[in-house]
Formats: sequence, structure tokens, C-alpha cells
Amino acid sequence: MQLKLSASQQPFAPILLIAPFFLWGTAMVAMKGAIPHTTPFFLAGVRLIPAGVLILIAAILMGKPQPKGWLAWLWIGLFALVDGTLFQGFLAEGLVRTSAGLGSVMIDSQPLAVALLSLWLFQERIGLWGWLGLALGVMGISLIGLPDDLILGMLSHSSLPSPPLHYSFLESGEWLMLLAALSMAVGTVLIRFVCRYADPVTATGWHMILGGLPLWGVSAVTESEQIQNLVASDWLALGYATVFGSAIAYGLFFYFASSGSLTSLSSLTFLTPVFALLFGNLLLQEVLSPVQWVGVGLTLVSIYLINQRDTLAGSGNKPVTSAQNTAQQQSLLEASPKKLSRVTVPLRESEPEILP
Repeated sequence: MQLKLSASQQPFAPILLIAPFFLWGTAMVAMKGAIPHTTPFFLAGVRLIPAGVLILIAAILMGKPQPKGWLAWLWIGLFALVDGTLFQGFLAEGLVRTSAGLGSVMIDSQPLAVALLSLWLFQERIGLWGWLGLALGVMGISLIGLPDDLILGMLSHSSLPSPPLHYSFLESGEWLMLLAALSMAVGTVLIRFVCRYADPVTATGWHMILGGLPLWGVSAVTESEQIQNLVASDWLALGYATVFGSAIAYGLFFYFASSGSLTSLSSLTFLTPVFALLFGNLLLQEVLSPVQWVGVGLTLVSIYLINQRDTLAGSGNKPVTSAQNTAQQQSLLEASPKKLSRVTVPLRESEPEILP
């Protein structure tokens, strides 16, 4: 993966890279029982504001600097609006209006938008293998999230089932889920600009607090009985989603997004529904169909293709490694004595100098 994370400096780098998507997937499983007992915007605020406070406390303990200057706060405010308020707001309302499977497919397809934005803004090379990996990733999460009868009907060219395709797209939650995916993609790209003026960890904490406050404001005005129906197990699930699924997951994700390849990092989002499925099977006894297992396989292949796209493209596009540089330098050193020519330097005798 083209990320500035040295394996020698951080031996647990692969685990840390996968951790945000593992935590997001398991948080989805944990929150399944709590979602019907609370309201969407209140839940979105719970996932942001307490998590932001925890990140800021961690940043202080780590000695991270606080944002300084109006430019830093301007970028953090824009970051909070897009990735905090808009993303979580669209996601919360969209989940209510759409099926969980179709909603997860649309939200987890945001690596496509990240790839296009990274190509446009940062000239990240995607290549044939990268685009193929992105396409396989979307196919994989579609097989995971969409109903089996819909997929099998499309493959057999038979008549498609009417629900959930009979209603207008603009009147359904799919439009909101698409806006949520685009908001997350733009937020992923924005962290690059935010980090020019503020520390990524501190900026992540502040953007979660500032982005969550409007959501709680909307909840206070438009929603009621936000916590009356929550039981002890629901609070435990919300606690896990806040600490692990938000504070730790978002902190790690935006730390890695501040440098390296955004396309490679964002492609790991395809793992989120995979982890959700696997732990739903282990903890909630949810059964995976053969179609879903095929989707899991395609998703893993897509991540490999995206992260190894430069290697698969061929030796002509491979960067020169340090070992190759050393070999070239050694060959030059060995050949250099053969090309040396003798140079005669004339000298003139000087009068002897007598020291006092």
C-alpha cells in the first residue's frame, strides 16, 4: 500500500490500517439492537460528540498542538460540516428510509468517488488494475448487501421483484445514502488540506464535536424520546460504537488519510460490510448465503488489486528500489577507474621560506 507508514517503525502497521474498518463493521453489528430504540439524529450525535472529546483528550496526552489561526479553524469548520454534519445526517436519515443491504452498498461504494477526487486533485495514479479492483469491489459489496433474489433475477434476465425498486429514487433513502457517500468521500479528501494548518488527530477531534452539535440541535427540535426506550444492553452498544467505532476508528482513518494514497486507504472501506457479515454470523447467528460468500471473495480480490496495482502494472512502471540504486552505484564505481585519464599538473618551485 502506498502509505507513509514504515513497517520497521510500526510493526503493527497492517493491523492498524485494517482496524478502522474492522471497528466500523463490528460497531454496525453492535448497534443493530439499539437503533430501533432511539432516534436517528440523536444517535448520529452520540457517535460524534463524545468520540470527539475522547480524541481531544488523547491528543492532549500525546502532546499534539491545538489549531491556531483563522485558516486552521476555517478548514476544520468545513471538514466538520461535510464529514460530520452532512455525512452523519444523510446517513442517519437514509438508514431509516432504505433497506440495510442496499444502504450499505451505496455508502461503502464511496472509494469510487475518493479515487476520482484523488485523480483530479492529487494526480494519484490508478491505472487499469486499480479501476478493475474498484469495479470488483462494488460488485462484491453488491453481492453482499443486495437481496439474493434480486441478484439471481438480474443474472437470469428474468423479471425483477418490484420491491424495493417500484418507488421513485428521489423519494427514497437511496438518494440520501448517495449524498452520504459523497460527503464521506469529500471529507476524506479534505483532511489533506486541513493538515496543512492543523494536526490531523486534533483536527479530527474538533471536527467531530463541531459536526455533531448541529445534529443534536436538529434532534432536540424534531425528535422526541431519544433515550426513554434504551435499555442497558443498548447503552453498552452505543458505548462500543462511540469509543471503538468512532473515536478510535476515525482517529486512525484520518491519521492515515493525511498522507499516502487515498485510493488505497479508501479501498479498505470494502472490508466494512465483510466484517459486519462475519461478526453478524458469529454473534447474531446470521447465515451467509453462497452469493454473499462470493461477494466476500470478490471484495478481498478487489482490495488486493487496488493496493498492488503498481506491481501488477509491470516492471516498466516500477519505481527504482534502494537495492537497484546500490547496484547501479557499485557498477559505476567499478567502471570509473577504467575511464580515468592522467592529468599533468605543472608545478613551479618557490623560494624557500625562512621562518623567524
